[in-house]
Amino acid sequence: MEILRFDSDYMEGAHPEILRRLSEINFEKNTAYGYDRYCETARQKIREACGVAGAEVYFLSGGTQTNAVAINAFLEPYEGVVAAETGHINVHEAGAIEAGGHKILTLPQHGGKIRADELLALLRKFYSDEAREHMVRPGMVYISHPTEYGTLYSAGELRVLRRICDEYGMALYLDGARLGYGLAATGTDVTLPLIAECCDAFYIGGTKVGALFGEALVLPQAGRIKQMFTRIKRQGALLAKGWLLGLQFDTLFTDGLYYRISAHAVRMAEKLERGFCERGYRMFIKTPTNQKFVILEDEVLRGLSRRVGFCFWEKPDEEHTVVRFATSWATKEENVERLLELI
Repeated sequence: MEILRFDSDYMEGAHPEILRRLSEINFEKNTAYGYDRYCETARQKIREACGVAGAEVYFLSGGTQTNAVAINAFLEPYEGVVAAETGHINVHEAGAIEAGGHKILTLPQHGGKIRADELLALLRKFYSDEAREHMVRPGMVYISHPTEYGTLYSAGELRVLRRICDEYGMALYLDGARLGYGLAATGTDVTLPLIAECCDAFYIGGTKVGALFGEALVLPQAGRIKQMFTRIKRQGALLAKGWLLGLQFDTLFTDGLYYRISAHAVRMAEKLERGFCERGYRMFIKTPTNQKFVILEDEVLRGLSRRVGFCFWEKPDEEHTVVRFATSWATKEENVERLLELI
């Protein structure tokens, strides 16, 4: 019996256009470590998309590596990074940030997001403490967009976080593992140029948005970090065959492909949500992106789990479970319709 898979958004391989181009260049001899022509054209296309002609762009192997490299690069040894308690670096990266010597300073999450007033309270408490020299200094704010709950920051919220970071001499870093789905969401006012304006660093996710693997780390202010290339290699995130990454991002940022395939995933998720709601199911949280969180009776969950793959999220009470259904750039509409028939 075939299982319908909605467990995550990186269960498929890569967009066919990427596979086609990789096959075409398979026997080419390219310069190593990202100094090839495909990486350079990809960098230029990303700079244009971000509206920052001089931005530095690096291609790394995966999301955890990118987070670790970026956070370590910006923080002094005595500094920590502020994140939501549900933030990916705090929950699902196996202590990668702590392994680099940096404490994660957590704030409460509100639909996966942090609030400016609570960030300010944390900072004011730190700087009013006479014993702060004995404490970990907050040196960076980490956010993800979309968050672990599929929610999005607004342009206004990003600008407020930027102002707070400027006031307290902190860096603002955005984890964009699913950034394409955030940019394609209905009603969002956040764009790549705005992210580049507000953030000291961010990455554009490829692994979950059409690539075989890889992420593009963007530093809008060139020269901000010394020896970034060396840092990436030292932390094991540099591919010798860098053109495999460059070609993928060159493809994704040609003719709007990254945005188009992201928009498809959002449309499929919206159809899924409508179908659940029409059948009387309740959503755990309202999300505009490709992750949908549904409250299921445990009896329904047991039956559905034999036919559908999804992700357990949490237990709101003894008789119900919150589960996540994730669509992707490759989700087939017919599979969404089959899922809705099963419920």
